[in-house]
Amino acid sequence: MAYKIDPRRDRDLVDEFRQNPIGHHSPNLQRVLNTLRGGPLKGKYVLVCTRPHREWVLARHPGARGQPIELLPEHKFTSKEEAEWAVFRLRWQAHTGEELN
Repeated sequence: MAYKIDPRRDRDLVDEFRQNPIGHHSPNLQRVLNTLRGGPLKGKYVLVCTRPHREWVLARHPGARGQPIELLPEHKFTSKEEAEWAVFRLRWQAHTGEELN
């Protein structure tokens, strides 16, 4: 059974991710990330690196192999950490209904 994120219980993990979006995470944060990263691909927010090590664009996965990814060019990032934070916020909201700033 998949882990159910509780925005009140797991709120401190949001801060942990914000401080360290890339790298090793605590077991509790990893459990939350596994939940946010799991599930169906269709419509899932992903990152596309458009300029190696310099630019990432938010996109939505089509859910099927061979279909084009929908780029959202109005959401460009020059930092991988900020790009990961944006995806985390969107996935958090999709799972919990809670918007993060």
